[in-house]
Amino acid sequence: MVVNNDFLNNIGRINRNNQSQVNRPSKESPKTGNDFSSVLNGKINENNGLKFSKHAELRLQSRNINLTEAQKQKINEAVCKAEGKGVKDSLVIMDDVAFVVNVKSKTVITAVNNNELKENVFTNIDGAVFA
Repeated sequence: MVVNNDFLNNIGRINRNNQSQVNRPSKESPKTGNDFSSVLNGKINENNGLKFSKHAELRLQSRNINLTEAQKQKINEAVCKAEGKGVKDSLVIMDDVAFVVNVKSKTVITAVNNNELKENVFTNIDGAVFA
């Protein structure tokens, strides 16, 4: 068998030239890295906040209960206390309004004002917090 050394040398030269043209990741940090991080942190913080079910929103509207951001924060803090004690579904009482809250999802299920608190029975709760 006869091997032409010029042929082998040319193949080596071609391979070396092609490798330099291969797209390699740049050593600079990608610009989208910070954007992704901020979006991820925003979503994490969003999930830590208090949510209201459709039913709760309807009850708030029909019972003319308007919550301020400070009141929502108080409810959220009460839910965090309940979570720390292992409560799954809590009754949160604040400013003459009662809220039934699913602690795991931090979702307000329903709201009842002072006028309707009397003679009401709250079921499916395993804890109560006064905020």
